[in-house]
Amino acid sequence: MKWFLILWAAPIAFLGSWYGLSYYDMSFGIFMLTRDAHDLVFRIYGHVLGMPPESIPPLVARAIVIDSLFVFAIIAFRRRKRIMAWWKGRRQLRSDGSAQDLPSAESLSNAP
Repeated sequence: MKWFLILWAAPIAFLGSWYGLSYYDMSFGIFMLTRDAHDLVFRIYGHVLGMPPESIPPLVARAIVIDSLFVFAIIAFRRRKRIMAWWKGRRQLRSDGSAQDLPSAESLSNAP
């Protein structure tokens, strides 16, 4: 599971870092981090896909969100027993009335 998360997060972190640095032209002397390279990459992708280059970043962001939801659903499915035990324990605490640790409105009104 650790490698699954690493192999999911590494490309997203790499792409997000490159996009942010190149969008704001923080090149540090590296051509791929310049705004010119940023525009060139999206022009090439736009030409290959047959769509305007400015419409590609929102599509990539939407794909990352949907992929992330799938990854979290897989993790939740694999840990469903632990999640259900946590949920039942939490509900049990609430139904037992063990919220006595929390200050009530009455005790707060008597505060100095």
